[in-house]
Amino acid sequence: MVSEQIYNEPIYLDNAATSWLKPESVYAAVAKALRERCGNPGRSGHRFAVAAGQILDDARLLCAQLFNAEKPEQIIFTANATIAANLVLKGILNIGDHVITSSLEHNAVVRPLYHLEQTGISVSKIGVDLNCGILIDVLERVVTAKTKLLICNHISNVFGTVNDIEQIGRFCRERGILFAVDAAQSAGCRNIDVQGMFIDFLIFSGHKSLFGLQGTGGLYLRPGLRLATILEGGTGHYSESLEQPEQLPYRLESGTPNTPGLAGLTAGIRFILETGIETIAKKENQLINRLLTGLHEISGIYVIGPELEFERGCVVSVQLEKYSPVQAALILDSSFHIAVRGGLHCAADAHRFMNTLENGGTLRISPNYFNENQHIDCCLDALRKLS
Repeated sequence: MVSEQIYNEPIYLDNAATSWLKPESVYAAVAKALRERCGNPGRSGHRFAVAAGQILDDARLLCAQLFNAEKPEQIIFTANATIAANLVLKGILNIGDHVITSSLEHNAVVRPLYHLEQTGISVSKIGVDLNCGILIDVLERVVTAKTKLLICNHISNVFGTVNDIEQIGRFCRERGILFAVDAAQSAGCRNIDVQGMFIDFLIFSGHKSLFGLQGTGGLYLRPGLRLATILEGGTGHYSESLEQPEQLPYRLESGTPNTPGLAGLTAGIRFILETGIETIAKKENQLINRLLTGLHEISGIYVIGPELEFERGCVVSVQLEKYSPVQAALILDSSFHIAVRGGLHCAADAHRFMNTLENGGTLRISPNYFNENQHIDCCLDALRKLS
């Protein structure tokens, strides 16, 4: 039995929504940016603005290094992954185009596509294998002469299913189909090589496994590709023109950026590069395996997701016989000081596909690198009490 005293300290297992514990260097970088580098980048020539501009340059350079982008200017910063997804979908698709996506996507992709369908874009939403994701033979059956884009997540934010991005990317490149990847759940904890994986657009969130702040995210755009703008305004460069500049990143970065947030993102990525993606993934896999092994021993709890022998992201979804997902999450928080998420996780399509929508979704448990074995054990002990 786990000591009840541990429950007096909060246990955070909702990192798929946003990371809570972050490297100390992140907090220090944000404080320094606010106190010492608080100018508006590109908007003035004084030392504070120049220092703020250096923060953006550093963040862009490290993102390019992490994702193996060709040039730093191919990294576009946004307020979140949702805006990045909208930039791609509304910037590349035109009336008559066909786009393929999967049944396990986040609303950041599903809702823009639904909107675009009303304007004359054709969308094919394919089923997946819960163990290994999108299957190539399924893709082959839905591709048409008008297929312009395939967009899918790297890791499902609900069930942890991992897509073989390199295989899917090669399939798309050989057929002249653009390939967009939602890496909100994988950036920072899985290797991503945009060149080696044939990725044309990489959508990423800054506040999850990259250990940055909320209000940060971005997009990688392959050289030679051009997106129509969905937002125009001040860029700090080429201010004499009434037209939005063509040069990246300014074309897609209108308005004052979240400089302190990007300082934190830079520190988070430095931590990842110094620690190593493999080390982070190994620790998270160990925690997930411990969690899954314990869950399968508890009666009245059902794990929904890839089987034990298959790769999965650091996300586990369950349903309980006695409580709805929301009820279980509330009890875990109020009685055991354990933070998990109950509900639909902004991905109703995924729940429709897995028939969990009518039951209120799932209880999602998502540790990260900064969690420890005792956190998993406390969660398992609490779930035993609820089963």
